[in-house]
Amino acid sequence: MSITPPKPSLGRRDLKKQQTREALLTVTLRLAADRGLEHVTVEEICAEVGVSSRTFFNYFAAKDDAVLDDNAAAAEEMLRRLTEVLTELPVLAAVHASLAAIIGEMETDRDRWLLRLTAIERSPSMLPRLIATSVKTEQQAAEVIGRHLGVPADGYPALVIGVAGAAFRSAMQRWAAGDGSRPLAAFVDEAFAALANGLADPQQQLEGRE
Repeated sequence: MSITPPKPSLGRRDLKKQQTREALLTVTLRLAADRGLEHVTVEEICAEVGVSSRTFFNYFAAKDDAVLDDNAAAAEEMLRRLTEVLTELPVLAAVHASLAAIIGEMETDRDRWLLRLTAIERSPSMLPRLIATSVKTEQQAAEVIGRHLGVPADGYPALVIGVAGAAFRSAMQRWAAGDGSRPLAAFVDEAFAALANGLADPQQQLEGRE
């Protein structure tokens, strides 16, 4: 079992930069969730944080970046974990297990993630970029599975990752709709259980228990 080394403590300057970035993220997400990103200006964001527009662009290339806040590290950790657990679990279960770190991070930062999901829902123009990022990660995951199974990545691996990705997105939507009152992990577990059961009709499952 790998252990993540503790992060080194930040100096005063780096801590200030981190705090500024966090403040810009929080304000951008709140305003975008409230009004839609297209109705929010960089000047408004910076006025609330108390910094200049130039400072904003030191951290983000555009407003979209502050909402989506692409986390390459989370994707890399998912791929690393997937590679690891594929030696121990069936493919679908391995994909499920590989999402644990991402799910934990989202639940830890629940309020910000709920704002992010609301902001994305209110600003559909961000969807193409969000989908493009997801597709890239899914392609990489399919390649990991393909190498493990010794089959082309664009066949079964791409199919199972695509279906798993849809299940995860559905779980996120249900989580957001409930304002995060129920753990995201519970929704993800239900979604993957349904996949493992062959997406059987719920009514058929109830009848089978009678």
